[in-house]
Amino acid sequence: MPAARRTLGTGPAALEVSAQGLGCMGMSEFYGAGDDAASIAVIHAALDAGVDFLDTADMYGPFTNEQLVGRAIAGRRDEVVLATKFGNERRPDGTRVGVNGHPDYVRRACDASLERLGVDHIDLYYQHRVDPSVPVEETWGAMSELVAAGKVRHLGISEAAPATIRRAHSVHPITALQTEWSLWTRDPEENDVLATVRELGIGFVAYSPLGRGFLSGTIRTVDDFAPNDFRRHAPRFQGENFQKNLDLVERVREIAEQRGVTPGQLALAWVLAQGDDVVPIPGTKRLAFLEENIGALAVELSAEDLAALDAILPVGAAVGDRYADMSTVNR
Repeated sequence: MPAARRTLGTGPAALEVSAQGLGCMGMSEFYGAGDDAASIAVIHAALDAGVDFLDTADMYGPFTNEQLVGRAIAGRRDEVVLATKFGNERRPDGTRVGVNGHPDYVRRACDASLERLGVDHIDLYYQHRVDPSVPVEETWGAMSELVAAGKVRHLGISEAAPATIRRAHSVHPITALQTEWSLWTRDPEENDVLATVRELGIGFVAYSPLGRGFLSGTIRTVDDFAPNDFRRHAPRFQGENFQKNLDLVERVREIAEQRGVTPGQLALAWVLAQGDDVVPIPGTKRLAFLEENIGALAVELSAEDLAALDAILPVGAAVGDRYADMSTVNR
């Protein structure tokens, strides 16, 4: 069982979690067909291995991922640090309503998540996306009320800009910022997000630390994706972008081979090496990949390793936007 633990946030906002978490989104949507029984087995294996930080959101499925996680942790609640999110409003048929930060919606969303998860409290509750039509202070006022009511223990925010992070933090201490960060996406290092959270003592939860699977070294062509895999429409996986990015990953693979690790383990080790305030949450629905990811906790990178990776994939090296629509991130 990995003993590695990290602390997100400081003071009363501090939350201890496993040094690596498990992103559960792909078990229900976005990355092809899911298998609930297999996914529950992965969650159980993660908990057995000491990976206790589970990440979900109400919009994944929509709603079905929280239900899946709830079934998986039934009877094991005290072993889990449970994180979920609100703010990307969807209807049961999957229709996207939009970003919603209205206080009444915050309260309703939290109650609905608690019911789906089958728990009496959420350990870390994120505002998934910032609603530009609602002052963040109003959204966070409602979120702070959830903490006072005992429904939520800690608060987080996702894909927020530095000024927004400061405003939210002034209402209630932020335990963690969740934003995409990997060798393939180094935006937080150049847009002052990383500097801001470190100044304020906020932890950093890195989602897609494997570059949506690209850094695993297993993706060779778009045909590797299921027909309903969202990556078929993501800019970085299109046309010339795909080949240019694949060329970068090939160089990562070379370093991984020299170190005797997989490309994915090297990529995760790089994120882990960025600081003890950083926790990556790679997602998978396969036991073999879970075991590979956990293996990254034992990979120690030297200064020379880090310099070599920085030379191959400096800030801005990846080609193409992260999303087809970037309008809801970093605001």
